[in-house]
Amino acid sequence: MLKEFKSFVMRGNLIELATAFILGLAFAAVVTSFTNMVLGVISYIVGGHVSFDGLGVHRGTSIVIPYGRFLTAVVSFLIVAAVLFLVVKAYNRATGRGKEESKTKTCQFCFTDIALGATRCPSCTSYLEEATAS
Repeated sequence: MLKEFKSFVMRGNLIELATAFILGLAFAAVVTSFTNMVLGVISYIVGGHVSFDGLGVHRGTSIVIPYGRFLTAVVSFLIVAAVLFLVVKAYNRATGRGKEESKTKTCQFCFTDIALGATRCPSCTSYLEEATAS
């Protein structure tokens, strides 16, 4: 049983997953800090404190339905999503990902995606102009 446990723990996937999780936590801290900074800048520009926590349905002096916390969470989520989008976009540009070569072409008659080397369309059985020209 100890040998099985050792082989389970020492598997490459588990180590990679643990590393990714730890890096994810560290990155989450960076993004949270950035989000707080952006909210701070917005509050400085607006001239107040950007927090919707005080909003809600009031009954007397207490808040019955605190929808303001939800609004604050939505704004934070949108900022985090925008930051992650920009980070992934920059990463893809730096590594050259996302520019995969197409393995299909479009039939000029029925507009179906077909393999690049095809001489006839499997959907409409038309001869393809590019194949007959070459």
